Amino acid sequence: MNHSIRTYLKQSTFVLLLAASPLLFSCNDNTPDPTGGTGTTPPGSGTSTTPGSGTSTTPGSGTSTTPGSGTSTNPGSGTLVVVSTVEYIGQKNNLNFLQAAIDRAGLTSEFNKGNLTVFAPSDDAFKAAGYASEAAVSAAPAADIERILRYHIVNSRIDQSAIPTAVNTTYQTDLADNQLSVYKVSMSDISVNQAKIVEGDNPTTNSVVHIINQVLMPATVNLVALAKNNANLSFFSAAVDRAGSSVLDVLNKNTQNGYTVFAPTNDAFKAAGYADEAAIKAADPKVLADLLLYHVLTYSAYSQTFQNGATIVTAQGGSVQTNVSNGKVTILGKGNGTNAATITQADQVASNGVLHVIDRVLLSK
Repeated sequence: MNHSIRTYLKQSTFVLLLAASPLLFSCNDNTPDPTGGTGTTPPGSGTSTTPGSGTSTTPGSGTSTTPGSGTSTNPGSGTLVVVSTVEYIGQKNNLNFLQAAIDRAGLTSEFNKGNLTVFAPSDDAFKAAGYASEAAVSAAPAADIERILRYHIVNSRIDQSAIPTAVNTTYQTDLADNQLSVYKVSMSDISVNQAKIVEGDNPTTNSVVHIINQVLMPATVNLVALAKNNANLSFFSAAVDRAGSSVLDVLNKNTQNGYTVFAPTNDAFKAAGYADEAAIKAADPKVLADLLLYHVLTYSAYSQTFQNGATIVTAQGGSVQTNVSNGKVTILGKGNGTNAATITQADQVASNGVLHVIDRVLLSK
């Protein structure tokens, strides 16, 4: 072969190999500082927890994570760049309903303003919430969609590593007087109210997106009104009224941590010796107040955050034990022997907490 031809082929091969070599680049990975407080013995340990162990945070500045699925490639440079939150949502094939909701509510600039945590419901989550299609989202009242979306935004960046473990941590949302309760078992098991994070830590421009498997519905009434709206809790509501300010002041109050109420049904009150509402209205208010506060926790706790064998302290000062088996949560009072109450209707969201309907009155002694 002619020497000049061989030389040309060698040079061409070198150029092709050079062009095919991978581009190398590096990304910094800064670990965010935790923003939530502690104060809870990890549920399941069988030891008592301090009232208020659900902590509240005005979330701090979670730090940046290595760009991952929330990034795009800068054409021609091979460099990864983080995109805006709405652009990231538009790129994800399982967030089409959320994109339609943002458009319907006119909240593009709100989602893109930076320093946010967005809990982003998947398309399947929207379908499960009753929105059959993107068109259904686009046809819904804009004010309703805006209210729902603002409930999914926290005005500070919170990466998964910044969420305290084994603590019901409450975060204020972009919707006034409405908080989210976040509970982390591990980095791969994090609850947001009754939802779960299924794809977390997706960085966008100065923000982070966590994809969740349910649409979070904000409350319209507080705990007292929520109970009064349930005909099967009329005995409980009568007991709250009879107990007076010591209970009403608690259940009407808005706090950063919120409250959890275990509300016995009418049949549960009858089984505990209250034949009718008249019997409740004739009962000693102090006795009822002590009884009812034994059914209250001083933080928001959704059903999937309860741990098997955990002992938790109530607003009354006594403790109850939670047990979980095959997805069923039971609550055992100190005076109930082996007869635990079962949560029959879980995770009823109020503006100042969460209510669980139970089938037995809890007895403190």
